[in-house]
Amino acid sequence: MAGLSLVERLRLLPDPRRRRGVRHPLVAVLPVAASAVVAGARSYAAVAQWSANAPQHTPARLGARAVGALGVRVAPSAATIRRVIALVCPGGLADLTGTDPADSNSVALDGKTARGSRHGTSPAAHFLAATTGGRTVTQLRVPGKTNEITRFTALLAPYDLTGVTVTADALHTQRDHAPFLVEERNAHYLLVVKANQPEPHRRLRSLPWKDCTARRYDRETGHGRRETRATRALTVTGLGLDFPHTVQAARILRHRTDLATGRCSRQTLYTITDLTSQEASSARLGRLARSQWTTENRLHFVRDTAFGEDASKIRTGHGPENLAALRNLAINTLRAAGHQNIAAGLRHASYEPFTRPLDLLGIA
Repeated sequence: MAGLSLVERLRLLPDPRRRRGVRHPLVAVLPVAASAVVAGARSYAAVAQWSANAPQHTPARLGARAVGALGVRVAPSAATIRRVIALVCPGGLADLTGTDPADSNSVALDGKTARGSRHGTSPAAHFLAATTGGRTVTQLRVPGKTNEITRFTALLAPYDLTGVTVTADALHTQRDHAPFLVEERNAHYLLVVKANQPEPHRRLRSLPWKDCTARRYDRETGHGRRETRATRALTVTGLGLDFPHTVQAARILRHRTDLATGRCSRQTLYTITDLTSQEASSARLGRLARSQWTTENRLHFVRDTAFGEDASKIRTGHGPENLAALRNLAINTLRAAGHQNIAAGLRHASYEPFTRPLDLLGIA
């Protein structure tokens, strides 16, 4: 998909609607929704309001249909926008609007629940997303009666991950995942080991960490706290750690001090990886683990605070995951334009809501 514009990528999506009665092409409706979200829209109603108030030059750039002798551009209605977003293939939309992970240093996997989509006995929509460098690669919805483990391979299978290190939390420290990454995708892994894997966790705790010479100390202040991380790495081949392809293990000791209250906390985290000591020093292992932790702040927290995702009551069809994909696209687009503060980037786009979002998305 490299080199294709957003509109060219969206043309690859099949239209889920019946051909009879279709007035607005799919490739016109979805850019309308994407542009509105970059302008700050949080709901179907907000997207439709943006569409209805757009001056003629905006729907013309978006490819809206022209009617009458004067060629007046007609924007899609609220019903059309709602129907398209609820019906279009969510996996295809997420893949086509995401960032290509090829040649990335690492890809982090993390899950998120859209709490507002819960309705009666129906569970809230839960997503598993892959990110790199603060940008979303893709995401998939996790079926209601399963968990993230079932979506791991499907999420990553479409991508070239040669040389990329995939990081994930303890839920994905599964024996089947390591061969999939190393043997099938030519990738590397760094996985967290907690008490949900009692035997590997016990063996990691009993390793001779005090004798370890590969050490790294990192200190930083931010988000109202001061944090120190001490990372120690050991080569574990021959030490009885029975996990496929594991070569190194790391112990990360995190000390945090709340700057407002002075309260201190301490956490010990163990990770395993197929990377050798020549491929990944203790410093790099610490950075890889850090990239996994920051996914929550750089994606999920942003979607909640800047886009109000947890407050959204959209729950029918594929609406929850497709709107989440459009929010991911907005975040990717704003970060690519140099906006590290997404809320500030949305405000900047909203000052000229009918031109700046289209410029940012590369819509001619």
